[in-house]
Amino acid sequence: MSRACALSDLDDGKPFAVEVDEVDVVLVRQGDAVHALRDECSHAELALSEGELTPKGIECWLHGSCFDLRTGAPSSPPATEPVEVFPIEIRDGEVHVDVTAATN
Repeated sequence: MSRACALSDLDDGKPFAVEVDEVDVVLVRQGDAVHALRDECSHAELALSEGELTPKGIECWLHGSCFDLRTGAPSSPPATEPVEVFPIEIRDGEVHVDVTAATN
């Protein structure tokens, strides 16, 4: 696990781009939960951190593909492939991400 940012850097419901061990990651805070996904749409290879949060997940700004924050699964087209999701830990007010243990 590597430090990504301070928990206080994350605004509730707003995507936050960060690089962790040379991997582009988007962090999303929802209340007490923090999610970490690869910051790249599986359809258009654009930064998901430039999109916004919807009830379906994080939405790519170009074509509207949405991805579930917990699983990375696409929840709306045109994307058909999931994005990687990374485990996180919050320790002493710091967000740590393990980019070596991605799912999907």
